[in-house]
Amino acid sequence: MKCSVAQARRPESIGEEVTLQGWVRTRRDSKAGLSFLELNDGSSLGNIQVIAESALPNYESDVKRLTAGSSVTVTGLVRESPGKGQATEVQAASLTIHGLADADVYPLQKKRHSFEFLRTIAHLRPRTNTFGAIVRVRNTVCNAIHQFFQEEGFFYIHTPIITASDCEGAGQMFRVTTLDLANVPKAEGQVDFTQDFFDRPSYLTVSGQLEAEIFACSMGKVYTFGPTFRAENSNTSRHLAEFWMVEPEMAFFDLNDNMDLAERFLKRIFRDVLKRCPEDIEFFNDRIDNTVLETLRHIVDSRFVRLPYTEAVGILEKSGETFEFPVAWGSDLQAEHERYLTEKHFQCPVILFDYPRTIKPFYMRVNDDGRTVRAMDILVPKVGEIVGGSQREERLDVLEQRMREQDLRAEDYWWYLDLRRYGTVPHSGFGLGLERAVQFITGMTNIRDVIPFPRAPGSAEF
Repeated sequence: MKCSVAQARRPESIGEEVTLQGWVRTRRDSKAGLSFLELNDGSSLGNIQVIAESALPNYESDVKRLTAGSSVTVTGLVRESPGKGQATEVQAASLTIHGLADADVYPLQKKRHSFEFLRTIAHLRPRTNTFGAIVRVRNTVCNAIHQFFQEEGFFYIHTPIITASDCEGAGQMFRVTTLDLANVPKAEGQVDFTQDFFDRPSYLTVSGQLEAEIFACSMGKVYTFGPTFRAENSNTSRHLAEFWMVEPEMAFFDLNDNMDLAERFLKRIFRDVLKRCPEDIEFFNDRIDNTVLETLRHIVDSRFVRLPYTEAVGILEKSGETFEFPVAWGSDLQAEHERYLTEKHFQCPVILFDYPRTIKPFYMRVNDDGRTVRAMDILVPKVGEIVGGSQREERLDVLEQRMREQDLRAEDYWWYLDLRRYGTVPHSGFGLGLERAVQFITGMTNIRDVIPFPRAPGSAEF
């Protein structure tokens, strides 16, 4: 039967006749007329050893030509392995080559390569142990996200990638146009967008939140999960121009409901990864960051501390720490402040809430004090903020005032304001960046190494 390497490595497969298909990692020949192949198909971190005897009719013509990167089909018997560190091995009855890899030019000859080098061969880096493990963890995280929200009674909504709305008010958006850039039509000295495809300035979305709110205000609980884009010219290990976001929106949820859901959500993701990817997490713990396993287990078992922003500022001011960025009420906290709270002061995840209104977007609900909004950020060790959200402003007059404060034109958001005109309800939501979560789980230091094809300034080849 056809099976994966992961299946064939299990002790319960001993005695079965299997067909494996994958790529050769190494070939070692013995003087006794045997070749030992390490085969991997991406289904698990570990390889399976295939024993090919010289009695195979194509032993000299094919088996002896195999090099790292060659693709094969092997049929044979799974048997108990006498070797250390492996429960099984396969005695090959037949072997077919599909494609050879020239050892002189195949770029994955060495056992270890720098992550910078691997980004230049994004089409081959999934064959490495590290990136294969990242893909499996990422897949498990995505599966956990969908399972969690489906079990919680959410509807999965596909929000548009092309939009005319700027959710964050940041202005750092990629423009979408069909205009001839060599001959841009103009009217009264300005670009005439009436001749563009969408009849107005249009962009790649930075968030599906506003559109998700539409469905939350009719279907109760929804979530969107897809690619988002930000044209921030930042060439750092923390930024991507294209990344994936999961954004739930819930009608009749206040901020406390929102925090409860977000805490359950994160714990479910981490719990599933620990359960379903033990070999991969052990690999990251051994090779990348030896605190990964302990940190994940600690978060799953912890109760998140809930702390008002104002109290957090007080703690930081009295900490005695020398921060690169000064701490002051009314300023956004930096990663160093967030990590101090989670790693040194509380030594567990922290949910900060009730931030100053002046540093948060227009859609966050204003508190009765008039100075703060019902925002929340979940902070975790090593990374800082991993989830950001808020209770949304459901009062039409207050929302309009907030838009004026931030120089947003109400007519551009007429449909968003209609949600407050016709049956408005308290509602809340949050966002989790998929890559930020995978980076935290694996301990990888550069966010470009946890996405299949990183998009950054000057990088869009693959």
